[in-house]
Amino acid sequence: MLTSTHKLIEEAGKVTQALGFGRVLGQLYMVLYFSPKPCTLADMQQALAISKGSASTMVRQLEQWGAVRKIWVKGDRKDYYEAEIWFGRILKQAAVDTVGKKLSAYRDLLSQVEGDMQRLKNGDGDFVRGQIRKLHKFYDLLAGLWNNPLVRGMLK
Repeated sequence: MLTSTHKLIEEAGKVTQALGFGRVLGQLYMVLYFSPKPCTLADMQQALAISKGSASTMVRQLEQWGAVRKIWVKGDRKDYYEAEIWFGRILKQAAVDTVGKKLSAYRDLLSQVEGDMQRLKNGDGDFVRGQIRKLHKFYDLLAGLWNNPLVRGMLK
């Protein structure tokens, strides 16, 4: 690959890392995106100098988001992959998957902290409980936006 292509692959890794998805995820997608033919896990592993396990895990995540798809190659039993190029669909699926899980985890953590705070009877506990109530209101606002039929409709 060209040096400028390598720069784009590295930048994609930086972007996905900044978004909390991990560097290899973006790099792996871009390797497939710039590949003129479908790649095996071994091809991706070699291109990025990563472990087979890391390549496999990231490809499964990308498949879940619809960012890559398996391709059948006649006469070969290996799995081959190619990049999906419809970026809007990829971003939509990543948002649905990620935001939904994060909101659920946040709700669970907030409930756990609330339960812990019920046991505190001192003045600091009152302050923290008030702060927790504010966080709950913020969570309810986010969850309401996320579950809004208009937002859900745009994500279909």
